Amino acid sequence: MVGGRIIIVNYNAGENLFRCMTALLAQSETDFEVRIVDNGSTDGSLQYVPADQRFSVIDAGGNIGFAAGCNLGAKDNTAPFLIFLNPDAFPEPGWLRALFLAATKHPDAAMFGSLQLQAADGKIIDGAGDCYSCFGVPWRGGYDQRLAPLPEYAEAFSPCAAAAMYRTDWFRRVGGFDEAFFCYLEDVDLAFRVRLLGGRCMQVNSAVVHHVGGAISGSTSGFSIYHSARNRIWTIAKNVPGLLLCAIVAMHVVLNVYLLYWRRTASMVKPMKKGIRDGLANLPRVRRQRAEIQAARTASVGTIARAINWSLRALRTKAIVLRPW
Repeated sequence: MVGGRIIIVNYNAGENLFRCMTALLAQSETDFEVRIVDNGSTDGSLQYVPADQRFSVIDAGGNIGFAAGCNLGAKDNTAPFLIFLNPDAFPEPGWLRALFLAATKHPDAAMFGSLQLQAADGKIIDGAGDCYSCFGVPWRGGYDQRLAPLPEYAEAFSPCAAAAMYRTDWFRRVGGFDEAFFCYLEDVDLAFRVRLLGGRCMQVNSAVVHHVGGAISGSTSGFSIYHSARNRIWTIAKNVPGLLLCAIVAMHVVLNVYLLYWRRTASMVKPMKKGIRDGLANLPRVRRQRAEIQAARTASVGTIARAINWSLRALRTKAIVLRPW
């Protein structure tokens, strides 16, 4: 049995996949296997998968989305850890060893995030742990800010699934990623469900990857705006417990009004409105999920409230929000 299974969902990643494969072959930790789930790529990128027995390709049969692709790659896993890596994320040689070491030192952590630096400039942060705002919006901590010293281990709300590790038993316990999300916020939703059962997220800043970001779908494309707007609604409706739900719903409505009427651009209005409509239209299904999730919850409302960030300034500045472990 290997120590961890690395899952990469590929969809026309081009030469980014080559850089990703090269970085994995250079890892100082060699106790891993890699499953590349191909979502119907047509760009020939699979030619970059190395002829190494640790690497194999799973044909998804079409574009089933990031969430379903991750679950497909995790199927039948027997390793103690599941590691998810974007094809446009290029880990430094000590990345996987740092994640394994953190898990060994801290058996109470359920999930682990990497320090993401921008691939174009390794001195600029792409994300130092995902944060979750009381406005129902997540952000990558420190995005587009200059790198400064960070604690090796700290607690974040969620790992970013562009480069994240989960204990396999925790991943299975919460049922993996919600495939209805397709992509965007599926990692925050998963982390929320883990937290509701008492699990915590460790941000491992010694585990470094260089991330292109938005290389496939575009960070401000209509595709990303639509899925983000829809999935934000589902994340709130499924996971926010107790009286917190009323407060966060109210603040999320205020945020959407602000985005649509004060900060809007011509390209964002149509996909955002469609995302909101589709998110609300599917609330009956989501409420059924909520009933199961909340019935199983063991974390107190206060614990979840403390994990959420309540600062508007932190949201606006995309601040790094880490708590001592």
